[in-house]
Amino acid sequence: MATEIKVPALGESVTEGTIGEWLKQPGDAVAADEPIASLETDKVAVDVPSPVAGVIQELKAEVGDTVEVGAVLALVEEGAAPATKGEEANRDTQRKEEGKNEPAEAGQQAPSSSDAKASDGTQTLSPAVRRAVLEHGVDPSTIKGTGKDGRLTKEDVEKAARAKKDSGSVADAAPAQAQQVEGSSSGERRTERVKMTRMRQTIAKRLKGAQEEAALLTTFNDCDMSAVIEAREKYKDLFAKKHDIKLGFMGFFAKAACLALKDVPAANAYIEGDEIVYHDFVDISVAVSAPNGLVVPVIRDADKKGFAQIEKDIADFGSRARDGSLTMEDMKGGTFTISNGGVFGSLMSTPIINPPQSAVLGLHRIEDRAVVVNGEIVIRPMMYIALSYDHRLIDGREAVTALKIIKEAIEDPTRMLIDL
Repeated sequence: MATEIKVPALGESVTEGTIGEWLKQPGDAVAADEPIASLETDKVAVDVPSPVAGVIQELKAEVGDTVEVGAVLALVEEGAAPATKGEEANRDTQRKEEGKNEPAEAGQQAPSSSDAKASDGTQTLSPAVRRAVLEHGVDPSTIKGTGKDGRLTKEDVEKAARAKKDSGSVADAAPAQAQQVEGSSSGERRTERVKMTRMRQTIAKRLKGAQEEAALLTTFNDCDMSAVIEAREKYKDLFAKKHDIKLGFMGFFAKAACLALKDVPAANAYIEGDEIVYHDFVDISVAVSAPNGLVVPVIRDADKKGFAQIEKDIADFGSRARDGSLTMEDMKGGTFTISNGGVFGSLMSTPIINPPQSAVLGLHRIEDRAVVVNGEIVIRPMMYIALSYDHRLIDGREAVTALKIIKEAIEDPTRMLIDL
């Protein structure tokens, strides 16, 4: 009996998604609750599980199709016996023989060994990963995947390609790559047209919408990071031993932001219609880089949490963002955002607020600079910090005050302990 696999509920206000990749193909065995497809929504990628064990009978959509909640994605033959190992071996042999006997069309690239492995079911490669494999001429079977369930990501392939190049084995590029460039002029220029993912489309709309709706303004300051660096060096081993997590900079800035938002509540509020919504709690959205774009999971009640729990939350979000296991609930809400461009080397930027929030704190790289302290020129580790805000709600005086409180708390972390 065939059972329908439908698009599950994807979260509040999310009514549709795009098929990012099929994890199972017709004829593949599937266990109950085993994912068969990955759906890209406006915020996260969601795995669609099979409700029963059986064999995939038919797929009702293709990669890139937009499907609504409740739509039938595939049919699974419940309880059908999967192919035996002998049958699978015969099937693989037949596929290989057909591949040998089938001539390549004129001007068409013959499939590489890595592409063959991807197609015979030994590995499931997304279109982006498959493209990267062909482009760099690497064997996916030799690469350890860091994605969900050990799947390869585009970053895994690119890292392997760089390692291969560094080891001096560029001359051993895969036949597919050699055939691709053979006969082409060295000066040939190419373009590639790739459809934007739903997440990237949503990011583009939200950021552009923020610029059009809000009266954005950014105020800057700089922080002497000496005290925080000294505290980390002094207590990092004890902290890691007790809490099983590294003591990072984000914990300091999250707690400093909580102090500022308590004194300047407008920076923790947002406009809804002709009303201002204030919060007596601080839910900090932390901008995290994921393979498909920037996501902003939320640290709930950051004002009530200690450094250790904040650091654990951030580490967990970063790990799950990389393997694509963040949920809609993880990113729901948020009253204030912190974005750390410094990890990528940014010296200064004007971050854009995360609607409907009214303010975002931008962090940047730390570098030694000459500054004047007590009339003397000294070298100190300095960081530029930026607060972008909606001027419709937050006055310049309030924005500057909030950023100044953050600066003072970072330069004198004791303030965070005695609530100054």
